[in-house]
Amino acid sequence: MTIHCFHCDEPVPSGLDLSVTINQKVQPMCCIGCQAVAQTIVDNGLTDYYKFRTEPANKGEVLVPEQLNKHKLLDDEALQNEFIHQDGDIKESILTVDNISCAACAWLIEMKISKLDGVKQINVNATTQRATVKWFDDQIKLSDILSAIDAIGYHALPFKASTAEELNQQQSKAFIKRLGISGILMMQVMMIAIGLYFGAFSDMSEHNLTYLRWASLILSLPIVTYGAFPFYTGAINALRARRLSMDVPVSIAISLAYTASVWATATRQGEVYFESVSMFTFLLLIGKFLEFRARNRAAQVSANLLKLMPLSATVLQDGQPKLIAAKKLAVHDQVIIKPGETIPADGLIVHGSSQINEAMLSGEQKPVTKTQGEKVFAGTINGDGNITISVTSLMSDSFLSQLIRLSEAAQSYKPKLAQFSDKIAQYFVALILVMASITALYWGQHMPSEAFWITLSVLVATCPCALSLATPTALTCATTKLNRSGIMIKSAHVMEAMPQIDLYAFDKTGTLTTGDFTISQVVLFDSPYTEKELLPIIASAEAYSEHPIAKAFHSYFDSQTEVDKVEIVAGCGVNAQYKGQQLTIGKASWILSQTIDNTHEQSHRDASCLVLLNGRLISAIYLTDTIREDAVTLLSSLKSAHCKTLLLSGDNQAGCQQVIDTLPLDEAHSQLTAKDKMAQLTEKQKQYKVAMVGDGINDTPVFSAAHLSIAMGSGADIAKHGADVILLNNKLGSIATLLDVATRTKKIIRQNYMWAFGYNAIVLPLAMSGHITPYLAVIGMSASSILVVTNSLRLLK
Repeated sequence: MTIHCFHCDEPVPSGLDLSVTINQKVQPMCCIGCQAVAQTIVDNGLTDYYKFRTEPANKGEVLVPEQLNKHKLLDDEALQNEFIHQDGDIKESILTVDNISCAACAWLIEMKISKLDGVKQINVNATTQRATVKWFDDQIKLSDILSAIDAIGYHALPFKASTAEELNQQQSKAFIKRLGISGILMMQVMMIAIGLYFGAFSDMSEHNLTYLRWASLILSLPIVTYGAFPFYTGAINALRARRLSMDVPVSIAISLAYTASVWATATRQGEVYFESVSMFTFLLLIGKFLEFRARNRAAQVSANLLKLMPLSATVLQDGQPKLIAAKKLAVHDQVIIKPGETIPADGLIVHGSSQINEAMLSGEQKPVTKTQGEKVFAGTINGDGNITISVTSLMSDSFLSQLIRLSEAAQSYKPKLAQFSDKIAQYFVALILVMASITALYWGQHMPSEAFWITLSVLVATCPCALSLATPTALTCATTKLNRSGIMIKSAHVMEAMPQIDLYAFDKTGTLTTGDFTISQVVLFDSPYTEKELLPIIASAEAYSEHPIAKAFHSYFDSQTEVDKVEIVAGCGVNAQYKGQQLTIGKASWILSQTIDNTHEQSHRDASCLVLLNGRLISAIYLTDTIREDAVTLLSSLKSAHCKTLLLSGDNQAGCQQVIDTLPLDEAHSQLTAKDKMAQLTEKQKQYKVAMVGDGINDTPVFSAAHLSIAMGSGADIAKHGADVILLNNKLGSIATLLDVATRTKKIIRQNYMWAFGYNAIVLPLAMSGHITPYLAVIGMSASSILVVTNSLRLLK
């Protein structure tokens, strides 16, 4: 019986025994090349490739060098669909980067990769250990970027929830292993040190003294090599790139202490400090581990979101259901979703209705009723009904994928204060080394026996780790908190700009009001259609619009009633053709400017929308809308914060009057076009920092002009409007939450910097003057970093 290669399906030569374990099953391979490629696919967590492929792979080439070809594999378009978003010529991906120990590592990677030809932008978040990179695919490949990251001592792979979790577990196990070995050996070294100290007072024989010193040397060797290895690699990577990082003074301190002790042991002259350097390294590792755990807790939101994406989907092909990989779904595919299943892609419901749990997007646990024609999002959970959806976007372009990318971008943003601190940190490390040299020279002349340890204390106590953690940990925690509350930060400057806003401009429909319109009255003028006939025609035309008013007609939609040549006129209405007749539906002022029929103009100028058929007015439709429950509370709280409020509405005066009478607005304007809104906004910006709050559908020009823009709800594709913030939970009161979190974040970042700068300003003279021992130096440095991270974690509460 002929055995075929699992990778390429070619026959396996007789007597050849090559295999790879794929999905917990040993599979045969026909050559070293196929074995290497298959193993690479397994190592990169891409085994779904084998589960859902439609034909065997090409025969593999021998991987030399292996790591380079591992990266080359990721240039395969079929594999990239899962983790790369493409916008024209630009590709974007989130990478998980191993070995990042501090903000200096992130800065180093950014500096090196941004200089590569074809790389448009890279942002590295030291807290989440992820990088968001954009590049021109015709100039540089992903494999080249990954190889460049490898070349400076780090290892990167496309971010997947499963691999990110595995990486965190591996790092946690490595930390615990280093801590365990270092701690056990440190205790042994300390026991020997007691004998050495005792021997100093009891005239221990030279033979026994030498024996104990050599025993300490051997026991402490794994501590200063294996235990302290992360500090050395961090320092070497920085020096190779001709930069200084926080690991440099720490590595110098450990190396000097151990080397001096080895010399004293070998020459039998001077003192040994094996117990001190062992404890010193162990305490450093404890500090690093606690910092890692704290950062890891703040970095879980994106990974948790990605876990929501299902692996498979049931597609209708030729009328029959077929199970395929969710990542292979194409636009317009018809997908069956049963009760309790996770929706695998963004789409429109074409059949059925159900309760959809959108808590992962909005933070709201109450299910939302979705019916035919309404949009659903990947990662949300179907409730009690069977539905069929038509896919509207690929997995990499889904709302959830966009949310994750934008969240990473917001967390990676560096405010001006953070950029300033990064520059200071570089010079501060250099200052530490200079001060340590001066300290060594001074104490070497005045008290040689203490010079070494005082210098060591200076190197360790003043390490600016807290300085580098001050901003990224706070931003990560703040973004995580907002995401949990259903608030999506799309633009990086939001957290910095929000506390400065002193005027909030609001749209009316769908913003201060719910936007859930209901038809209260339909008036017909010489119409060839009855009300029952006309409403389905209007519903078919309005189905192409995203405006809140269009939703009022959804319940009248009839798939048998078809319109064509539909044109959406932004801010005005809809043009369409029905059975060869020109149909126009829109706001009264726009409709009346197009008709010469003035018979009903005065009596129905206040109608919500008017309908023209072949240029003649045939109907006036009145809609009712309700003011949001939290609108009064929000506006009142803004007033108490000394912020001005402004209504900018395109609706008529009658439609705005209820809002003006009910809500405590400082100023209100109605019947505004987009151009009028822009003029009002520009005028106000001469005196105020302005935030524009709207529904994100017809407000794009105004959004782009405002200092900050906030869009309501998740109905519109977040890539199609220019909002800086999206309230996924559709709650107006979330603006108060956003303001509170942004204000607290700014306060906590300042606290972090005050502590970091204050600590170093106090500890440097104390260390140089010999008032801080190495033990206190280690404890102080570790406590300083942990305090900054813990202070940032308060934002999660």
